[in-house]
Amino acid sequence: MRTHHPALTALTVFTGRTADRNERGMAGSLVVGLALARRLGLEPVRIGEPEAPFTGGWREQLAAATPWLQCLSAHYDALLRDGNTPLLTTMGRCASALATLPLVARHRPDAAIVWFDAHGDCNTPSTSSSGYLGGLVLTGAAGRWEADWKDNTGLGGDLDLANVILVGARDLDPAERALIDAGTIALVPAGDDLPERLRRAIAGREVYVHLDCDVLNPGIVPTEYAVDGGLSLDDLSAAAQVLADCGLIGLEIAEFEVGWSGVWADRKRLEGSPDTCSPDALLDALAPLFA
Repeated sequence: MRTHHPALTALTVFTGRTADRNERGMAGSLVVGLALARRLGLEPVRIGEPEAPFTGGWREQLAAATPWLQCLSAHYDALLRDGNTPLLTTMGRCASALATLPLVARHRPDAAIVWFDAHGDCNTPSTSSSGYLGGLVLTGAAGRWEADWKDNTGLGGDLDLANVILVGARDLDPAERALIDAGTIALVPAGDDLPERLRRAIAGREVYVHLDCDVLNPGIVPTEYAVDGGLSLDDLSAAAQVLADCGLIGLEIAEFEVGWSGVWADRKRLEGSPDTCSPDALLDALAPLFA
C-alpha cells in the first residue's frame, strides 16, 4: 500500500562550489532547480554563489566550500526541526551532501539513506588514491575519516553507515568494496528485479534519497563521469515507485551538468542534438516522488 506523504514544499537550490572541477555542475543545479520550481509551483530558496573552480586536495576544497555548506546545513537544521518535509534539493556536486546528510541523520536517525551513484563515495583520506572530496562524502558525514575524530568536516558526523544503501554503484575502489563485503554499507546493484531488491533493503524504513545522475547509463543526461552498466530512465522510474511507497524525508539531485562535454559533446553534435540537455526526462522518471 502506498504510504501517504505530504506534498513537497521545501525546494532548495544549492549553487555553491564544492570541489567542482568545472562550472557545469553549479549551473546544472540551477537548471534542475528552476525546472522543479515550474513543475511543482514552488518558490525555491537559493543558497550559494557559483565560483571559479580551482585545483586543490580535499582539505583545500573543503575549506573553500565550508562557508556555503554551513549555510546549507543551518537551512536543513531549521527545515527538519520544524517538520518541513519532504525536502527537495538540487546541488552541483555530491560533496555538498556533507552538509545535508548529518542533519538528516541527526533528526531522523533510523532513516535509510538511499544513495544512487555509479561510485561508492565512501573512501577516506587515507584510502583515496585521488584525494577527491566527492569520493569521501559518506564516510565524512559519518565521522569515519579518522578513528577517534567524530566530526571530521566541521559539518557533523551523525550518519550511521549501516543505514546507507548504495544503488547502482559499480565503479568501486578496494576500500569501498571492503566496506560492502563487510556489511558496513549495503549495495543494491543495477540489474533485474532492482525494485524488489531495493524494497527489501529499505525494509519499511523512511528514506532520504540522493541521486547522482551518473548512476544512469552514459548519454542520458550530461554528467562529469560516464560509467557503463548503469540504470535506464525506466529503471529509475521503477525505483522511484518503490521509494514513493516509503515515508519520504527528502530527495537531493546532484551531478546534472548544464551541457555535454568531451566525447559525449562530439557524439551529440553528430546526432544533431543540442549542446545543452533539458532535465525534463529525468524529472519525469522521478515523478512518483512528487505525487
